[in-house]
Amino acid sequence: MTVLDASPSENRKSSASPVASQCSGAERGVTPRVIVLSLVLAVAFGYVLPVVDYKWANTFMGAQHLPPGAVGVLLILVLGINPLLRRMSASQNGRWGFSRNEALTVYITCLFSSLVPGHGSENFVITNLIAPFYFATRENKWLEWLQPHIKPWLTPALNADGSLNKMASDGWYTGLGPGQYIPWSAWIIPLLFWIAFVLVSYVMLGCLSIMLRRQWAEREALAFPLLRLPLEMTEDLNRTDARGTVGQFFRNPTMWVGFGIAVIVQLVRGLHLYFPDIPDFPLEIDTGPLFSDAPWNQIGWVPIRVYPMVIGVTYLLTSEISFSLWAFFWIMKGQLVLAYMLGYQPSAMPGAPGLPDKTFTGYQQMGCYLAYVGFVLWTGREHLHYVFKRAIGRVKADADEKNEVLSYPIAFWGFIGSFALMVGATVATGVRLDIALVLWTAYLVLAIGLTRVAVEGGMLALQHHSVVLEAIGRLVNSGQSSWLTLNNGVVPASLFQSSIVNHMRGFTMPSFVHSFKLAHDHKIAPKPLGLLLVAVIVISVCVSWITCVHLGYDNSGLSLGHAWYTKEGPVNPVWFVNNMLKADAGPATPRWIWLGVGALLTYGMMVARTRFAFFPLHPIGYIMGLTYPSQTFWFSIFCGWLFKGLITRFGGNDTYRRITPAFLGLVLGDVAMILFWIAVDGWNGRAFHQLLPG
Repeated sequence: MTVLDASPSENRKSSASPVASQCSGAERGVTPRVIVLSLVLAVAFGYVLPVVDYKWANTFMGAQHLPPGAVGVLLILVLGINPLLRRMSASQNGRWGFSRNEALTVYITCLFSSLVPGHGSENFVITNLIAPFYFATRENKWLEWLQPHIKPWLTPALNADGSLNKMASDGWYTGLGPGQYIPWSAWIIPLLFWIAFVLVSYVMLGCLSIMLRRQWAEREALAFPLLRLPLEMTEDLNRTDARGTVGQFFRNPTMWVGFGIAVIVQLVRGLHLYFPDIPDFPLEIDTGPLFSDAPWNQIGWVPIRVYPMVIGVTYLLTSEISFSLWAFFWIMKGQLVLAYMLGYQPSAMPGAPGLPDKTFTGYQQMGCYLAYVGFVLWTGREHLHYVFKRAIGRVKADADEKNEVLSYPIAFWGFIGSFALMVGATVATGVRLDIALVLWTAYLVLAIGLTRVAVEGGMLALQHHSVVLEAIGRLVNSGQSSWLTLNNGVVPASLFQSSIVNHMRGFTMPSFVHSFKLAHDHKIAPKPLGLLLVAVIVISVCVSWITCVHLGYDNSGLSLGHAWYTKEGPVNPVWFVNNMLKADAGPATPRWIWLGVGALLTYGMMVARTRFAFFPLHPIGYIMGLTYPSQTFWFSIFCGWLFKGLITRFGGNDTYRRITPAFLGLVLGDVAMILFWIAVDGWNGRAFHQLLPG
């Protein structure tokens, strides 16, 4: 059984096991049929995912970093296609079957083709470019500062002379009438700019991931729990005997117990939707009535929901991380209650204007990000210094560098160049240089912090709850904002922030790090893999963005199922500008204090973890805090933590290892039912059937 938290040397030994050696040594994963299959899947996902996510608002096949779409493709490949190919070539020792590296390469490409097209990815740009214009009225006066301060080539809602293009914006929301056509002439230049910008951002994240992979995977030997399932599913694919047709993982009855539990539960729940006479299998408790009186009503939304997939993944985590992920949810909620008892309304705490997610707890989490990412980079300073010396030609490449997708000099200068291009493109839209630098530096801090949550903490969905430019603007100004004004680019900056930085649920850096980890450990040809990923990403972006444009004009954007994508989220740019143009937001000193509190608490946790083996808290829990994923997943994480604790306490580590396949089966069963119900719902036209958080 593959163990992901083993040392890198142990992982390399496992990849050279006798079973693996039965495969041809020349086979490196990126074969012609893998290329064809990966590109076809990129086209298919690029069209299907926007339809599922935005039109039907059903379970996302992406939007989390163990994507059901990618796992589903691997499941069909391993249990359906591969056994068939092996039986067809039985006289040739099953040589037509996919090898393990081929299957893992397909999975790697699906990490991108099932994330890039869907919810939480950068295709949110589409609605951000037109919603502020469509929802502008004489009363809200948005057009008074939208038209003068946005370049006409930045949005299809403006003609070249700066006048409104009502057909482009209103037509997307109301749908096309008889004889009308999609105004591609208005879309082509904005799409070219934004697609190019997003692809450059992917280059930046990919190059950064190459520079960090060795530090995280080998020097720190992080667990990478989200890779456990695909490795188990493909473990026996290189066997040439008859038992290689179906791997050991799928012959384990313990796995099928967990698989069966997830399938039965989700099958009954789905049948109840179609046939109400069938009893439901409730997985959620409404806690609203439990917290209706003061001070407990300050806790707010506390869902108790059971997600089999989350329980299964949590079982793989270390106890301190799983404990921190649910305990910090309640620690942060407790602060809201305490603040109320001390006489404050949490949303009106000093230094915390606006929405509840911008309270003093938000500034604490900002401090946590800064301290934790700083600690991560400081821990890797020796390796990063080596990368820098390689980039300037001070040292020669070592033997292992040839196994990276790009050499360190190319990765380093690619990172610097792409970051500079992003800043330059932002400045070209009218944003002042210092604001652009702050925005994309903050994006990198968030990206590194959230990626560590995925590769170390196994969190399926990743989000932060900060409007970074507003938060920073409130730190540097005590009265009406003078750093962010209409004249220095706050309006175009709001488009970049809302489209790419605010909602990072499906951002690609965790996929890059996971992919490069798999490729290195299993000796998948790095350079061909890199070229394949470029092709898959470009296809995914282009197909999905064009599909998103079609969805509105063909169906009427107002009738699409996902209201957040069409109506609520896309007006965030104008709400942000309104907030920044308001008068006095109070003194900045309390905000700095809460920022410092978050940083100091994070530093204290990191020091305590190095000195006390029993210390139970990890900063990953603090980072997630009151984010949407932690609020929806906290109870499932608690269940996974509790099950693991009870099993290891009363059964020992051997029992824990024997039962692990059951929890992996929970994950796999959930994925199987997600795919099943997406197909059934699509056939019947049913919307809003979600097995994972929407």
